[in-house]
Amino acid sequence: MDPVNWNTISHPVKIGSKPSLLRWWRRWPEWVRYAAIVWTLVYGVLGLYWSLGGSGFPLGLENDPNAQNSFLRHATAADAGPVIVILCILGLIALVMCKFKARGFTRTILLVYAWSAAAILCFVIPDGRLLVVAAYTPIFLIGGIFFELPIHYFDNITWPVINQLISIAGGLLWAATALSYQRQSNNACSYCGCKSDASRWMASDSAARWGRRITYIAILAPAYYDITRIAWLVGIPLGITKELFQSLQDTGGVWAGAGLALVSISGAMLIRGLIKPWGEVFPPWIPFMVGKRVPPALAIVPAGLVSIMITVTGLGVVLNFSFSSLQNWGASTPLLLFPIWGIALGAATIFYYYRRQGRCNHCGQ
Repeated sequence: MDPVNWNTISHPVKIGSKPSLLRWWRRWPEWVRYAAIVWTLVYGVLGLYWSLGGSGFPLGLENDPNAQNSFLRHATAADAGPVIVILCILGLIALVMCKFKARGFTRTILLVYAWSAAAILCFVIPDGRLLVVAAYTPIFLIGGIFFELPIHYFDNITWPVINQLISIAGGLLWAATALSYQRQSNNACSYCGCKSDASRWMASDSAARWGRRITYIAILAPAYYDITRIAWLVGIPLGITKELFQSLQDTGGVWAGAGLALVSISGAMLIRGLIKPWGEVFPPWIPFMVGKRVPPALAIVPAGLVSIMITVTGLGVVLNFSFSSLQNWGASTPLLLFPIWGIALGAATIFYYYRRQGRCNHCGQ
């Protein structure tokens, strides 16, 4: 039997048409488990290599001096390498078992493992440096053309940071696999979640109201950070000592901070698109695209990735926060709002996804 026709709800009949990248992307429940298997197998081999003394272990202060704020800053290849191997072996077993519609305790164990793996890969292994690299990208691309910037962009792109991006990619594959399996094993459509009480509520007017409120939280959460950084740029040492302010001026740090604030403000303007009509149809101020439908992935993918990076950065700040830093409260306390910012942005993205879902092309609901 063709596996695509295995279940009339979670696996609809194939529609004959020419293959395309977009169609392949939309059929993610059919291939995401295999992608997760490949990722887990490759990372398990790397874990074995590091366990045997291979170079390039990307975690811990011993191998990465800039990992002071990482949750895994005390990890070593000798200790963490075997753990990676064991977890990947268990992961491969779980991914194989996800092919079957397990029930009861077995289904619960598989879902807990899959969602836990996704959470660890997305929120435990990465740290705030990934957000720094992402935020500095537009500053480097635009500002580097006209000014000599006080930061060296490529100095931040190291193997441990690249590994964090690889980790998030694996986490998203695991999350998609967990979601697809959760839906299939509950006799729901693996593409849209039809038959799920959650999916029905997400399409309601009440969900739309909550989506707007959460989106505005995501827009306003970084305002405190933006105000302090712009104040420093215009010569106001808001919330910092004169010594720190002078140091920031001498090193060009005020420009770097203001640049990040401008990126944040620009991001807030884009976040409004999650609840505005121009987030669904390109507005007149987008040349050559006016009136065309905005592909949902164009908003969901970047917003989702940024929400993960912001949340990870904020969690690191909260867990490593020291009251001694209150002397420079303008530098430290705005970062404490980053978890709220990241979680709100992630929730707003989920609401946007369900709002744009429409009629499912696979189950017709």
